[in-house]
Amino acid sequence: MGAAIGLLAKTKEVPRTRATTESWLVRLALIALALTFLFFFLLIPLVEVFQKAFEKGLGAYWQAIQDPETRSAIRLTLITAGIAVPLNLFFGLVSAWAIAKFEFRGKNLLITLIDLPFSVSPVISGMIYVLLFGTQGLLGPFLVEHDIKIIFTPVAIVLATIFVTFPFVSRELIPLMQAQGREEEEAAMTMGAGGLRTFFKITLPNIKWGLLYGVILCNARAMGEFGAVSVVSGHIRGLTNTMPLQIEILYNEYQFVPAFAVASLLALLALFTLAAKGIVEWRSNKS
Repeated sequence: MGAAIGLLAKTKEVPRTRATTESWLVRLALIALALTFLFFFLLIPLVEVFQKAFEKGLGAYWQAIQDPETRSAIRLTLITAGIAVPLNLFFGLVSAWAIAKFEFRGKNLLITLIDLPFSVSPVISGMIYVLLFGTQGLLGPFLVEHDIKIIFTPVAIVLATIFVTFPFVSRELIPLMQAQGREEEEAAMTMGAGGLRTFFKITLPNIKWGLLYGVILCNARAMGEFGAVSVVSGHIRGLTNTMPLQIEILYNEYQFVPAFAVASLLALLALFTLAAKGIVEWRSNKS
């Protein structure tokens, strides 16, 4: 007993060591390298976008934004995100709740399918819909027979956007729900609360910041998606061009000010997303 106490006392006397032992010069060099990288590959391109957008003045910038085709692209982008994000919000909640709170056959398969868009190129995602709904696709003859058009319409853009963005909410919530465990839900149900009441009173308040974080990322990807949307859109002016596609068309036609004007809107979206992400992380850590 005395030997154990003596050993414990010696252990307490051991001086604390730093988690890292690098000198201040090494740490300063690493910080400088990171800041230099951000300056050249993030800050300068971002400043260049806004500089090119306002190169011919505010009037030219506003005229570029008011162009009918550009307004159509902005409207389609907002509509696509307005449909895809709520659907992915619902799917993310349901799938995360099922995976984190229950055990069932096929659970690992469901997790694999959720991660599928992360491992598949967006262009391949668009090709999947072409092979499925195109004229020569699997369902093509049936759609042609019933005069139903999906590919090269806004419907295809919405479907492709849903596919590439649906993991964001669920992958944000699954580890959060698993870390929180099931004790609170089981206690509530033991006291007579039903499944939906337990979800809205216990589960949802505990995951609200993670849920909002996933929605922010999902919305940013939905508005900025290019690869999958480019394949299924057909690039029809004023009908199936989203903001990223409109930027490509304007730039290829050497309309640099209008192209950078639309690009500045996406850049502002990115900055807003970063700000919202930072606020959500701060509130999450605070709570």
